[in-house]
Amino acid sequence: MTVMKSVDPQTRIESLDRDACLRLLAGDEVGRLGVVSGGAPLIFVVNYVLDGADVVFRSDSGTKVDHGMRAPACFEVDGFDRSQRSGWSVLVSGRLEEVTRYNGRLWDRITRLAVQPWASGDKTRWMRLVPTSITGRRVSS
Repeated sequence: MTVMKSVDPQTRIESLDRDACLRLLAGDEVGRLGVVSGGAPLIFVVNYVLDGADVVFRSDSGTKVDHGMRAPACFEVDGFDRSQRSGWSVLVSGRLEEVTRYNGRLWDRITRLAVQPWASGDKTRWMRLVPTSITGRRVSS
């Protein structure tokens, strides 16, 4: 079975399907989380891993936890080659939630994931972005 790519002939931008987006997300460990605090968008770089389609990361208390909980949030990861003028981007939109010991089996599964924050601190809060939308685009030369 041949899958037709959706490529805009003028811009050369290809829309990526969900499976391609998940493969790209799974192939990285650093992305950007977007939340809204005080009416303003804020972006945080986080180390992450996927749990199915959920984006999982660890955090200390602060803006991500205090203002992002149960609120709309987004996550973006990308890759590019400057010399080839090509790249891709995946955007996950959804709801941010904290996973706690009260979540039973989910807690057991999530806390076994290999999420290794680069930033110092205990990072004892386990967070996940539950997606409502996963989209991606690629531009090639």
